[in-house]
Amino acid sequence: MTGSHRWPALLVLCAGSLIIILDGSIVAVALPAVQADLGFQGAGLAWVVNAFLVAFGGLLLLAGRLGDLLGRRQVFLAGVALFTLASLLCAVATGPATLVAARFAQGVGGALATAVSLGMIVRLFPEPAERARAIAVFSFTGAAGASIGLLVGGVLTDLAGWRSIFLINLPIGALILAATVRLIAPDPGVGLRAGLDLLGAVLATAGLMVAVLAIVGAGAHGWTSARTLGAAALAVALLAGFAVRQRSAPTPLLPPRVLRAPGLVAANVVQFLMVAAYFGFQFLLALHLQLVLGLDPAATGFAFLPAPLVIALVSLGLAGRLMARYGARTVLVSGLALAVVGFLLLARLPVDASYARDVLPAMLVFGVAGGLTLPAVTTLAMAGAAPDDAGLASGLANTTQQVGGALGLAALATLAAVRTDASRAAGADQVAALAAGYRSAFAVAAALVTAALLVALVTAGKKRPAPGHHGGPGRGQRRSAVASTSARRSTAAGYACDGGLA
Repeated sequence: MTGSHRWPALLVLCAGSLIIILDGSIVAVALPAVQADLGFQGAGLAWVVNAFLVAFGGLLLLAGRLGDLLGRRQVFLAGVALFTLASLLCAVATGPATLVAARFAQGVGGALATAVSLGMIVRLFPEPAERARAIAVFSFTGAAGASIGLLVGGVLTDLAGWRSIFLINLPIGALILAATVRLIAPDPGVGLRAGLDLLGAVLATAGLMVAVLAIVGAGAHGWTSARTLGAAALAVALLAGFAVRQRSAPTPLLPPRVLRAPGLVAANVVQFLMVAAYFGFQFLLALHLQLVLGLDPAATGFAFLPAPLVIALVSLGLAGRLMARYGARTVLVSGLALAVVGFLLLARLPVDASYARDVLPAMLVFGVAGGLTLPAVTTLAMAGAAPDDAGLASGLANTTQQVGGALGLAALATLAAVRTDASRAAGADQVAALAAGYRSAFAVAAALVTAALLVALVTAGKKRPAPGHHGGPGRGQRRSAVASTSARRSTAAGYACDGGLA
């Protein structure tokens, strides 16, 4: 497509990204209201978030491949339509199981729409300078969505109830579908005969779902119970089956050669650990602000606002210059050290905490930490990938992020629930018990980020190929790959990507 339609088409793709990101951050603020209305028990509330994350993260690689085979516009339309329909099902849910199933369907739709958006932008803007500007606009959608979502979610929940946060997607989704048909030309795919690793996708998604189920169920059944250990063993078997399948599949979702790129595995391990902690920040602190400090949903949304604002300032205005001067790994290590400080601040929150004195400093620290760590880990995850594998490396980074978020959130929510129950049994009142549970979870999150910091330090001395060496990406290619990945990750997980914290 050429001419004046390209930029309106870009806005349509940005809007598709926005409703997915918006949905993630909106839900975080509305969780206490959802719990009170539908009767979620303890750590089970995490499934309102995790059902979306598991479907989203497990299907990103498959969704990208479907875009190549069936055509990106067609897959984008199917994703937005499914996401919109699932939003309606969320709004009319009458119990926990119905809402979790609808959230899973939202995750499937979100994966379909997100996985192909960047490829559509590349096709719309073939000229490098225009493409860079288009990707910058697309990336900024993430930060805007994360910030707006918390505010809109709080206000809507206060004024019209939690169901309105899903109903708002209906008119927006319909407009996106109509505008996509009008402004974006269909692109023929290569056809299903080119190969689709459906078995690999089933093994990966099932393995991730069972792993999250094992962690969430540990709160009720115990970490060493037969149910928990059996589910964990099944998850390991399914994921091992996925690994074996990738070695033998004619068209694997994740070719083994991608994992041999210098630094890629280490960068994804760091990302997995830090995002596992970052997701817990949003989920648990939103509950703490409402259930312990007594803030209403709208006030909670405003309370989170400093973090994404600082993230936007640091990531857009400072992180790039720091990485150019000191290197991405130095910036990553500095940001991780700050994140540890932020979690330790939260791990000492008293029951009668003051927002300005106790919570705001941690918010500001997390803002700087997120603004430094997320661009830096993206750069490191892509730096060793060959140009032909940049898309696969980006898909792996997206998947690692969503899986880390789902498993981390499940584990931290379960730990908080177990600690809360223990405090109640020891005679503490409900508010004090909740505060103790959240403090314990924040302490464990600090340990996760510390582990990520250690991995980054241990791998710091490993030699990396020089730009352009042996067919590796040169400086221009690397910048393009990093920009592309940043755009995809901004849409992939909203609050996790553009802050991962808010």
